[in-house]
Amino acid sequence: MNTQPGLAPLAAAALDFIADGSVVGLGSGRAATAFVHALGQRVQHGLRVRGVATSTATANLAARLGIPLATLDEVADIDVAVDGADEVDPDLNLIKGLGGALIREKIVAAAARRLVILVGAEKVVPVLGSHGLLPVEIVPFGFSFCQRRLSQLGYPPTPRQAGGRLFVTDNGNYVLDCQIPVLRNPADVEQALRAIPGIVGTGLFLNMADTVLIQNGEQVQTRRRGN
Repeated sequence: MNTQPGLAPLAAAALDFIADGSVVGLGSGRAATAFVHALGQRVQHGLRVRGVATSTATANLAARLGIPLATLDEVADIDVAVDGADEVDPDLNLIKGLGGALIREKIVAAAARRLVILVGAEKVVPVLGSHGLLPVEIVPFGFSFCQRRLSQLGYPPTPRQAGGRLFVTDNGNYVLDCQIPVLRNPADVEQALRAIPGIVGTGLFLNMADTVLIQNGEQVQTRRRGN
């Protein structure tokens, strides 16, 4: 079974947060996929969990690996959600969404008692926005309107494409990838963007991560909020 060897130490470290009988939020993207593979192996060896997937792709993978799935309608709480990130700042604030599942990821993260984030060392930044990109999910009806408003705010957007067409999220929405400077006040940016009608949500995950696992080579470092 493929466990994505390059991320095996990160996935293995995340398994330490999973207790028998847990409800586990299953993220999307490369690091989260490595974790789902590792979790599937544990399930085959008797670990009892239920997974709440953040994307159709993750749900399909989990089903193939024998991980029982549930929906948010079927569980009262999620014990721990495990996901990746595109940027992590010193306060464990995040930018996510390059995988295109940002809204479902944010819902699952908010529903979880604990959010564990898995990243390589290259994702750790001194200030959010260091990589210059922020995904924003919008309803199709507001496509042109949202592009204009984002440009006026100084965050010029590029519509995300896949296969020569506009990328469509599992929610049936579009994603605009906004060029951004470093964000000294990300909460203000979040508030300004969410005030634009038609924007469903942004890739800013502020004050949500409890633990970040950072892989550098074969070593994994643990950072916790407040440390």
